[in-house]
Amino acid sequence: MKADPAVQRRLLDLAEVDAELARVTHRRRTLPEIAEIAAAEQLVRAKQDALVAIETTLTDLDRDLKRQETEIDQVRARGERDRKLMQSGSVGAKQLTDLEHELATLQRRQGVLEDDLLELMERREAVEADVSFARVELDKAREALEDATSRRDAVLADLESTETRRSADRSMMAKGLPDDLLKLYDRQREQRGIGAAPFQSRRCGACRIELDRGAVSKLKEAGADEIVRCEECGAILVRVAEPGL
Repeated sequence: MKADPAVQRRLLDLAEVDAELARVTHRRRTLPEIAEIAAAEQLVRAKQDALVAIETTLTDLDRDLKRQETEIDQVRARGERDRKLMQSGSVGAKQLTDLEHELATLQRRQGVLEDDLLELMERREAVEADVSFARVELDKAREALEDATSRRDAVLADLESTETRRSADRSMMAKGLPDDLLKLYDRQREQRGIGAAPFQSRRCGACRIELDRGAVSKLKEAGADEIVRCEECGAILVRVAEPGL
């Protein structure tokens, strides 16, 4: 295959654009924000679960408090009823004794219930503080996730802009190349990642391997319009003028 040396040199411009497009693709797949977002999402879920667990504990305590208050109210009401009966003067001696005994029992019971209520209220206060802290931690995790997502979106938008612009450049460059040369270039690029590279100082610009004397001699003997390829990686070698070549 043959092509004008000037046409061959245009392959280097095309290769540069393709390299930039490959870097865009690679960067899109390996953005550090992607891993950061995954970790932030996991943290948000963990903080949400922690908040739900603490809020459930708080709900349970509220239910226990309400039950305890109800029981205390019932004991107080029973005691009040007993006192009214005792003060009414309408009960006999035996019933009066029974009422006094029951009232003493109710007072002891009320004391125990009130102590338990105080303990529940103290526990609730501590758990309520834990709920407030958990909400703050969840807000922080959500803010971190939002920040990472925002940064990722900004980078992706920039990469999209670069890809669109350079893809348009590539289309224009490709239109000016012979079909057979472009097909050879594209096939090599798909197989090895680099379709064409400069040949300078006896070295292939694609695989960076220095060619032996025999390969260099063949390149010197080949016509300027002849398409030559690296014996190691297969890339199209675009000979750049330099002393001795």
